[in-house]
Amino acid sequence: MKTTRLMGAVSAAALATTAFAQDADLLVFDYSGFEAPEYHQDYIDTHGASPTFTFFGDEDEAFQKLRSGFRADVSHVCAPSVTRWTESGILEPWDTARITAYDDLNASLTGEEIGAGQTYFIPTDFGSTAIAYNPDEVPAEDVASLQVFTNPAYAGRMTLPDNVDDAFALAYLATGVTNWQNVTDAEFEAAADWLRAVHPNLRTYWTDPAELAQLLSSGEILVSWAWNETYPTMVEEDRPIAFQREAAEGSSLWLCGYVKLADGQGNTDKAYDYVNAFLSEASVLPLLEAGYGSANAVALNALVTEEDLVASGLEEIDVPILAQLPMSNEDRERMAETFELIKAGF
Repeated sequence: MKTTRLMGAVSAAALATTAFAQDADLLVFDYSGFEAPEYHQDYIDTHGASPTFTFFGDEDEAFQKLRSGFRADVSHVCAPSVTRWTESGILEPWDTARITAYDDLNASLTGEEIGAGQTYFIPTDFGSTAIAYNPDEVPAEDVASLQVFTNPAYAGRMTLPDNVDDAFALAYLATGVTNWQNVTDAEFEAAADWLRAVHPNLRTYWTDPAELAQLLSSGEILVSWAWNETYPTMVEEDRPIAFQREAAEGSSLWLCGYVKLADGQGNTDKAYDYVNAFLSEASVLPLLEAGYGSANAVALNALVTEEDLVASGLEEIDVPILAQLPMSNEDRERMAETFELIKAGF
């Protein structure tokens, strides 16, 4: 989950220590916005109220708070952070036999289990990252390849997200890698060098979808690497926008889900009830309306038309997909350090 994707109009910092007192038997540590009752209506129907929620601004903040002794029962986290959280000892594995929809999860989102065959991460929500561009000024053939970001014709009119995972997903795809879980040193260096080559062509690194929509709407930016939510938002506003998920090298999927915290003091049965509610059929359409796909592929495909998936930027595609699955802590830290250097011009 991308931090700014979820904060909306409310300051995450202001919410970081706020808890909504509901069912005191379960404390969910989450991004603001995911407390929406429609995302866990089955839990409310069963227990009469939502769980208690408390919020963090980003996953580094959440991790440090948990390491410092803060206790919650389950937490939302995005896949690239899972290894770090697991290796720190703050998680305990899920019993997948108690996850009702486990066998129905999108196979592209589950990846390899972490921790000696145990499952510490249940994917629940996902989105796509691909090329958003102005079709009035950029011909479709120019965005048929991710190498558009190296095209000098658009220098100064392009942008990437200020997000290490999305940036390296793009770079790996552009250099021929579709699985970042076991990259070689040579593959990493090739991706980093590609980002260094792209950096001078960028006008800025965008930090939230509202900023990106404004940059695209104003014409300041013509080509961007963007989350899928930007596309339907700008279509609804009748702005010129197209979303290219089928560039020759492919596009990316980001995914987030829930982990079970080792020191949780709440009701374990309710932790499973909450995740099952999030993955239930009742949650599919509310999530889609907010720009998220449900990881429950069977429910998603049963309830959502192909037309609606296309309109949301989440349709099936026939090109390589780099799913932003969990990676080693060493690789994640190397990516983060390198990305900061690249943004600084090194």
